[in-house]
Amino acid sequence: MMMAECIASVRKMLAEKRLEGKTISLVPTMGALHDGHRSCMEIAGNEGDILVVSIYINPKQFGPSEDLSRYPRMLEKDLEFCERMGCDVVFVPDDEEMYPASQDAWVTVERFAEPLCGRTRPGHFRGVATVVAKLFNIVDPDVAVFGQKDAQQAVVIREMVRQLNFRVRLVLSSIVREPDGLAVSSRNAYLNPEERKQAGGLYDSLLAGRALLEGGERDPKSVTGAVRDRMIEHGIRDVEYAELLRADDLSILERAEGKVILALAARLDTTRLIDNLVLELLADGSVRETLLF
Repeated sequence: MMMAECIASVRKMLAEKRLEGKTISLVPTMGALHDGHRSCMEIAGNEGDILVVSIYINPKQFGPSEDLSRYPRMLEKDLEFCERMGCDVVFVPDDEEMYPASQDAWVTVERFAEPLCGRTRPGHFRGVATVVAKLFNIVDPDVAVFGQKDAQQAVVIREMVRQLNFRVRLVLSSIVREPDGLAVSSRNAYLNPEERKQAGGLYDSLLAGRALLEGGERDPKSVTGAVRDRMIEHGIRDVEYAELLRADDLSILERAEGKVILALAARLDTTRLIDNLVLELLADGSVRETLLF
């Protein structure tokens, strides 16, 4: 496994691999690697010849009152994780390498960044899209793999790739969950034992909404109301949103049909967690969990 800290080095490494006819897959991460990243790496390893993982905590996607300063940093463990996963190249730039001067050029995917997390995290998806565009230009991957837990991020990146004609092919990894259903996340480490117990209620709340859809309910407000009620039953009262939207473009639904996303965000003390289910409502009335794309 090779590690590169500067853009010139990783480009040189990968140029040599391309001359050998190798294809390149990329898994962008912010480190604090877990089983969700493992799933992405496994998929990426099967999709290309050379597996590249980037580890970079991007300051441009954090707001001034968010958790940039305390976001988990464990590079040594992350490198060991990457080695076990058979990564070929790990790109570990610092802020000076990624943003050597004032950043005046930004990637903004307007309509898709506005709902859900976009309402309470202004500038977040601008920071995400910009750093991912930079990584795509640096690594020039044939394939990039992202996790579906960050569903809105996946939609934003998909539209950036489509509308700006990046050549990369995007692949999603299904959400990986703990035994009680909590989606694995680097931020789960912030939870104390009581909060961790409550956090399992997020997935149960999504399942309450799914159960209504499986029973034939098609009114989005009724479905999201059930999700909110179940969160309150679990003691989760600081609910940022619970919404049922069209999965393709995150637009508002008058009536649930086709492929939809049931998404939520809530805070347990200072820890903000998100989760979602992407569901296909079939013509025979059945409901099937699926990927965004």
